Amino acid sequence: MSEQNTQPQSTEAELIAVRTEKLEKLRELGIDPYGAKFDITVTPGDLKATFEDGKKVTLAGRLLAIRDMGKSVFATIGDVHGRIQIYLNKKGLNETEWAAWKLMDMGDWIGVEGETFTTGKGEPSVNVSKLTVLSKALRPMPDKWHGVSDRETKYRKRHLDLMSNQSSADLFVKRSQMIAEIRSFLHERGFLEVETPMLHDVAGGAAAKPFETHHNALDMPLTMRIAPELHLKRLLCGGFTKIFELNRNFRNEGISRRHNPEFTMLEAYWAFSDFEQMADLVEEMTCHLAEKFCGGLQIEHKNENGEHVRTINLERPWKRAPYHDLIKEVAGDDWFELSKEQHRAKCKELGVEISDNMEDYEISQQVFEKLVEEHSFDPCFVTHVSKELIPLAKLNAENPDVIDVYELIINGQEISPGYSELNDPILQKQRFAEQAGGETQSIDHDFVETMESGMPPAGGIGIGIDRLVMMLTGAPTIRDVVLFPQLKKK
Repeated sequence: MSEQNTQPQSTEAELIAVRTEKLEKLRELGIDPYGAKFDITVTPGDLKATFEDGKKVTLAGRLLAIRDMGKSVFATIGDVHGRIQIYLNKKGLNETEWAAWKLMDMGDWIGVEGETFTTGKGEPSVNVSKLTVLSKALRPMPDKWHGVSDRETKYRKRHLDLMSNQSSADLFVKRSQMIAEIRSFLHERGFLEVETPMLHDVAGGAAAKPFETHHNALDMPLTMRIAPELHLKRLLCGGFTKIFELNRNFRNEGISRRHNPEFTMLEAYWAFSDFEQMADLVEEMTCHLAEKFCGGLQIEHKNENGEHVRTINLERPWKRAPYHDLIKEVAGDDWFELSKEQHRAKCKELGVEISDNMEDYEISQQVFEKLVEEHSFDPCFVTHVSKELIPLAKLNAENPDVIDVYELIINGQEISPGYSELNDPILQKQRFAEQAGGETQSIDHDFVETMESGMPPAGGIGIGIDRLVMMLTGAPTIRDVVLFPQLKKK
């Protein structure tokens, strides 16, 4: 599996020089080292999955392993979907093709024609009768035993990670399949997929700092979308009663193992439903994904060293508990009767850090995040949070100090919020002025005017797709489930 005609201790620069020389030798043979269209009948992964002897096949892939025995060679070709063994023999190829093969290295892309057979050791293989060079790789692949083990390199040079770490390739294939299944799940239940703008003149739908830009032709400032919520609700007003959008959002805030400045979000709205019905939908969909892609409802999580950390139990029904009750369990039954000064003293006792300018509801939220959310691993729908936290949800009919919402917590983080949507335009305008966490949101007067045309009662959800994939695959950080995470430029 070593480089052909190179020494294992060669530096990368020396290997590149050797490969460049081979590229020129290919041209001397009359072979274009960067080939064009190549028609295939099967992919390496599909051939392996449906293998039977004696089939004529044409396939292509990257050379991932080479076991050279002189006049005959076993090699492995593949892509992110799978790989298969090929067998080449000097007698089986014409003189030019064999000469070209001797100039191949791991990392090169080739096309082959041949017949399937099973080796004496039981390995499905292809006996190659024709070889086509598709692309000569000038840079060597990562170390054959360890792949890309350095996390910084994995994130900065994802192509190296994907070609050398099958587990990473499998994860990203699974992510794409999950997103396709989410679309199918919602389509089957009558939801229509829609698209809304990424450039907004008012940053709305969430309490977050936007990225700012400027449109030259219109000579006006714009922001990148922090949430599609207000445009989706405009569609409710227009008569769309079951809609969703799988969207990219952008927030100019911190980066952490759970946060990336741009991320994928599912938002869905269902006219005439409420937050409880939306919770049922999310529970059903998440369990459906787990059973289809994870082999069941017990999700094993490991740390970055591969050591078992916990098993998340997704078996239904999921726990549902009021926000205030959960805080009382960790901070005392009298928590909501205490003064602000007593709250500060209690937080010091509980080891919860707070700042001097926090309002009472923000202090309670800090207690919730540190002592409840971060310690909740199995699913829990946290319901009826304080009204100050979410200005876009409907007040509870029995207790106007709380709102009809859920926050779904799994694996110590919020995966999905869901609301009974506020559809009173007068009350909406009043509540737009304040936003949770000390953030102030500009009033979107156009949205309020749209609501005045009549918005039906509805349930709405948001699901952080990156976090959902993290939870379902056991990935330790968001960077492991985002193909190209944002990193500081070197």
